[in-house]
Order: sequence, then C-alpha cells, then structure tokens
Amino acid sequence: MWLSVLSDDQRHALLRLAHNVVVSDGLLDPNEEGMLDEFRREMDLSDPDELEYLELDGIDEVFDSRQTRIVALLNLLKLSYADGAFEIEEECLLKEISQSFEVADAEFQLLDNWIKRLIALEGEALELMSTS
Repeated sequence: MWLSVLSDDQRHALLRLAHNVVVSDGLLDPNEEGMLDEFRREMDLSDPDELEYLELDGIDEVFDSRQTRIVALLNLLKLSYADGAFEIEEECLLKEISQSFEVADAEFQLLDNWIKRLIALEGEALELMSTS
C-alpha cells in the first residue's frame, strides 16, 4: 500500500524490515512469503537475493518523513497479520520501530485498528467475488 512513495533506499530497507517481522516469531508462513513477494512486485524490486536482518539503529534517518514512516508501519502491520495472528514478538518489534519513528503508542494503536478493519474489508470483498 502506497509503496510507490518510497525512495529506492527506503524500498530496500522496508523489504529488510519486513524480513525482520516475518522471522521475529521463528516461523515463516506461506502467506507471509506471498506478501513479501507482493511487496517486491509493488516496489518493483526483482532482486531475489537472500534478505538479511536490518538493524534498527538509524532507521529513522532512512524513513525521514512522517509519510514514509506511516507507509512503512502500515505495511509492516498488515504483514504481521498475514499468518492470521499478531504474535507478541511481531508486536514488540513493530512497537520498537514505531518508537524509532516517533509514533506514539496511541497512534500505533490507531494504525493497528485501521489495518484490522482493512483486512476485514478485504475478506468481505473476497467473499463477494466468490459468491454465486
């Protein structure tokens, strides 16, 4: 979502942050892998190289505007629900990222709630498409 607003450096960093999220709980779900592929397509990153962990030090300098920080958080939040569960490890990592981005806890909760509603709406749309 809105990944086209990111610079090349931000796109590569987001993909590595996404990797951090999917491995944080120790499990790599096929839905998470699929979403990583969606990220690659939307960001036009065809680089199939192995993703590496991205240290969070200095991440606020890579995502240097409110817009890019919110885009990153929304996409990472959505990714964290791809396997059907928002694990505590994922939540802790995302809260750490949001703190680096100077996003208050209350605002983080608003973003999380928005993603939950978006996922529910996407599910409804899929149902409508499959109903005969």
